[in-house]
Amino acid sequence: MKQNPSIDPSYSTCRSLRSQYPATTNPAAGNRVPKTIGLLDHLGHGNLGDDATLGVVMQNIRSRWPHASLIGLSLNPYDTEQRHGIPSYAIRRDSKRRLTADLPVSPTVSLKTWLKHLLNRCQPILRVLRAINTVTIRIPKALLQEFRFLAESHRIVRSLDMLIMCGGGQLLDWGGPWRFPYTLFKWTLLAKLSGVACYYINVGAGPLRDSLSKSFIKFALLLSDYASFRDEDSRKLVQDIGFQRSADVFPDNVYSLEVPFLNASESRPGGRSVVGISPMAYRDPRVSFWDKDQAAYDRYISQLALFASSLARDGHRLRLFSTEIFFDSLAIEDLQRVLKNNQSIADPYSIRHEQIRDTTKLFAQMSSMDYIVTSRFHGVVFAHLMTKPVLAISPHPKVATLMNDTGLSAYCVDIRSFDLDLLKRSFSRLVEHQAQIKRHMAKIAASYKARLLNQFDYLFPATPIMTNASECRQWSTNRDAVEHPTTR
Repeated sequence: MKQNPSIDPSYSTCRSLRSQYPATTNPAAGNRVPKTIGLLDHLGHGNLGDDATLGVVMQNIRSRWPHASLIGLSLNPYDTEQRHGIPSYAIRRDSKRRLTADLPVSPTVSLKTWLKHLLNRCQPILRVLRAINTVTIRIPKALLQEFRFLAESHRIVRSLDMLIMCGGGQLLDWGGPWRFPYTLFKWTLLAKLSGVACYYINVGAGPLRDSLSKSFIKFALLLSDYASFRDEDSRKLVQDIGFQRSADVFPDNVYSLEVPFLNASESRPGGRSVVGISPMAYRDPRVSFWDKDQAAYDRYISQLALFASSLARDGHRLRLFSTEIFFDSLAIEDLQRVLKNNQSIADPYSIRHEQIRDTTKLFAQMSSMDYIVTSRFHGVVFAHLMTKPVLAISPHPKVATLMNDTGLSAYCVDIRSFDLDLLKRSFSRLVEHQAQIKRHMAKIAASYKARLLNQFDYLFPATPIMTNASECRQWSTNRDAVEHPTTR
């Protein structure tokens, strides 16, 4: 199991920069630390991987610059404030202060709903009315709201000394160009106009299909003062769309997370191992707004249920969980329903599911597992950090890339084509080679963490060298001058 060399630690770059700007313990040096740092991430709706990404950037900054003030910029400021304890603001005008699930739903039928129902019976009139409404009301109203939101966002950015895109798979056009791509572009542009340094730290890219999405992402990266990517495929993709500036490749930021040591899987009553199964809402029309396919979702749940049933019949205990606590909840319910109706499972109580609300609870549950089966990117990362042998059912190239980069591609299957036999063969190999896999995972996780700590050391040195965009650009110029050619 060889590690993919594409993830370049850039040690020569780090050492050169630190030699130019040596660390100091002089307390007076702290007066140049940016007073306020904005942390932007597309989070706030229950993806614990995204929350871990924001949390680990906070952890790394605070350990180096303890007096810096941090604010969150997210899709759900209320949730971000509750989880991370920092003041937070919306990154889009349609972002909510509270989750939709928390809002009361009126049981009565409104006049607007009644009129829609009536007009649906006369489609030509409905189409004309919709066109008139769009041109005369919706577009002007949306433009006015967006300009107002941009003005409010500009005031927030002007209060910052630094804006950081915290990593994760943010460089994609899920939902169209006016979602992720436009959001990143406008905040980066606002930072540029305000003279605020802007970093993209170890972000993932793709898919990017729309030409406008590519333009938004390209110009956002070109306006930034520093950009690095979490895998070689992401760097190549942004280079293909026109971002030709020098950039590093480092592991996903979550690999530097301090995970509590909770090893509850050493002894098992009766020697029965525990398999954690983490289903996802793969193309589920109930929660997927853009990529819906009921047949694909049904097949995924069906094959996963057959595999889980075979594990239960072989004497394994099953724990259903997910690192996405809202969107995947229905998938867990569907899988659980199929398993409970399976008459071949002698002990239905061997299958358990407990609610997870945060990473603390997640790690506590994962610590009791011997093996992990997951489709989520950060589900794989968490398994690596906890040295839990993991079988990945990949719904996206990023998962397959991660498993390949870590030398574990033999334990990764494609979600579009996997079946029961393939899962059983892959899992058997996982069990057979578990000791070797655990050693390899521990070695990779330690290596990745060291690289990330090295990177954060020179991005946030003990003697800060960047307090505004002009100083950051000078730092970037110095960095390019000393960079090893292989990192270009």
